[in-house]
Amino acid sequence: MLLPSLTEGRLLRRYQRFLADVELLDGQMVTAHCPNTGSMLGCKTPGSRVWLSASDNPKRKLAWTWELVETGLADGAARDGVLVGLHTGRSNGLVREAIEASRIPGLEGYDRIRPEVKYGQSSRIDLLLEGEGLPPCYVEVKNVTAAAQNGIAFFPDAVTERGAKHLAEMSAMVVQGARALLVFCVQRDDVTQVRPADHIDPTYGEALRRGMASGVEVVALRADLSPEAIRLEHLLPVVT
Repeated sequence: MLLPSLTEGRLLRRYQRFLADVELLDGQMVTAHCPNTGSMLGCKTPGSRVWLSASDNPKRKLAWTWELVETGLADGAARDGVLVGLHTGRSNGLVREAIEASRIPGLEGYDRIRPEVKYGQSSRIDLLLEGEGLPPCYVEVKNVTAAAQNGIAFFPDAVTERGAKHLAEMSAMVVQGARALLVFCVQRDDVTQVRPADHIDPTYGEALRRGMASGVEVVALRADLSPEAIRLEHLLPVVT
């Protein structure tokens, strides 16, 4: 996925979940939209290098959007200078690109992808895959940004009742004869595996293990990142 032209700056603070104050390299102070509603554990240290995209849409309240942050050892990264993609709105597109490029095994034959399809109890699945003679495959995407210095990425970074609900609904689809696939979209390159964050949300960890036992498939894909592009390239083990 090619990114729009990005502008570098330094993070001053992230606050009220959706806002971030940033000093650009030319000294200009701007407030950017933060497209990540999680706690952003290890990704919001004041002084961090960040990259913003700009919009010329006059209807937008904030012209700037926070896209990337550079983390280091002090933030829990495995090394200094790790780029992390924060824009959760790009995750579905990244996973769709990976599916269309056959980078996720077991999805051969699915030639139709529909986004945001209603299912379950007033929910929408991120991607619905369909193919001639194949059961529909319900794909849920989770963006992963949190990690520890031992190379373990974890999800979620805050309690998520919604995440547990999605797993229950995906399990119900499996019972009905469909496939269900949870994809952890890991937007950082310093990790070697993904685990449920039982230390943050044990209920989600239990829901994930229960979902897997019922037939929900789970994969993790790690990205290569630069200020120019993000590409999901590497399959990681999911350890539960």
